Amino acid sequence: MKRILGKTGFEINPMGLGTWQVGGRWGSAFDEKNAAAILHQGADGGVNFIDTADVYSDGESEKAVGRFLKERKERIYVATKCGRQIQPHVNEGYTVPVLKKYVEDSLRRLQIECIDLIQLHCPPTAVYYRPEIFALFDDLKKEGKILHLGVSVEKVEEALKAIEYENVTTVQIIFNMFRQRPADLFFREAKQKNIGIIVRVPLASGLLTGQYSASTSFDKGDHRFFNRDGAGFDKGETFSGVDYATGLQAVEALKEIFPNDLAAAALQWVLHFEAVSTVIPGASRPDQLLRNLAAMNRAALTTTEMEKVKAMYEQYIKPSVHHLW
Repeated sequence: MKRILGKTGFEINPMGLGTWQVGGRWGSAFDEKNAAAILHQGADGGVNFIDTADVYSDGESEKAVGRFLKERKERIYVATKCGRQIQPHVNEGYTVPVLKKYVEDSLRRLQIECIDLIQLHCPPTAVYYRPEIFALFDDLKKEGKILHLGVSVEKVEEALKAIEYENVTTVQIIFNMFRQRPADLFFREAKQKNIGIIVRVPLASGLLTGQYSASTSFDKGDHRFFNRDGAGFDKGETFSGVDYATGLQAVEALKEIFPNDLAAAALQWVLHFEAVSTVIPGASRPDQLLRNLAAMNRAALTTTEMEKVKAMYEQYIKPSVHHLW
């Protein structure tokens, strides 16, 4: 059942846990008890891969993961990210001393001596053309501060450039029913180079749960409210870059294919692709995590269902999204 995370050799559950909103809804205050409950619920359910970042809840997510690790005996693989603290978030801000300090700060917050997987956190495209940035992580590996380097990317082109570096072992990328381009060239290239693929935003910021409508409201601090046009960061992170009204139309088409549990089908759709090592949906409550884990028990999608999803994508999504990311 477990899958291998590329060159890292880590044997991980195909259902991991992303911690962007762990401990509270997007835009709400961090809740330590809720975060702990979600993390422990995940481990109890077999999750052994957790993805966090230094900027999630201003470091509180990493601290919560650190406390959690001290309370568990089983092997839990932890991935974190660095770079998004740089403001303004531009190529010139990426320097070896700055990134090294970020890694050391993450080690302190996580209360560990070595990070399993450190990822560059969606850096500007120009950073991928700077070998000295990638060489830094070889030095950190020699110092025993990290085991492996990965990248979290916005665009397929960035992913293809990143895996030209021998020390890049994983790529974290948005991939879901509304963002299908990675399954083309990138998945093939990644497989040839034994790159682990970590899929984030598998439910398109919740759109693919089928629970939203035109009247759904989001908190002002929630990226689904303020970032639809990229006001805060790449708009592709919000609803996978899909116009909200168009997304709702596409969801209605998907409900005709999957009338019972669209969210479970959406997660199974991602796991249908053998190139995917793990998918990391987030959770702001323990019950959401349980729902995600339960999706693994759903029957695999049929060839007919896969074809219908592709047809939905071609009709509603591809014209406005495919070429951008």
